[in-house]
Amino acid sequence: MDDPVAALIAKCAAADRVAFRALYRDTSAKLMGVLLRMLRERTEAEDALQEVYTRVWLRAGRYDPAKGRGMTWLIAIARNLAIDRLRARPEAQSDDGLDTVQDSAPRAETRLVAQGEARRMADCFGTLEPDRADAVKGAYLNGYSYVELAARHAVPLNTMRTWLRRSLLKLKECLDA
Repeated sequence: MDDPVAALIAKCAAADRVAFRALYRDTSAKLMGVLLRMLRERTEAEDALQEVYTRVWLRAGRYDPAKGRGMTWLIAIARNLAIDRLRARPEAQSDDGLDTVQDSAPRAETRLVAQGEARRMADCFGTLEPDRADAVKGAYLNGYSYVELAARHAVPLNTMRTWLRRSLLKLKECLDA
């Protein structure tokens, strides 16, 4: 198997705790970056990261390597959890403004991992048409729904789904190359 993350997930499905620790060690920085970018609050992102790994442990048996790489599956779990948390946030914030003060600076380790991946991703995003790249970023980095993206780009919902699916396939080809 040429996907080490997928191999670790498969071992987690067999309740291998050593593999789970290795999976956490190898992937937590990247998932924390995804969660921080979406949630914008370190403490909430840290809580969400714990929940992501709880879900991974419980659902590892559902992972199908034929449907995508292991890291992609983990990012999807993190992204979906972050979207759920964003939707659950109350609309009204307190008036004192203290709840908006936060330390949003990622740790050095997270920044280094993110910089290397960001360069690769930026190069691959450059292969997409600008509107498609914007739609993918909106969906997977900013948490916009397909309906919101379709309205934003003035295209039918099914067209937006096609854009995203084809763009993700193109990005996957680029990143695998």
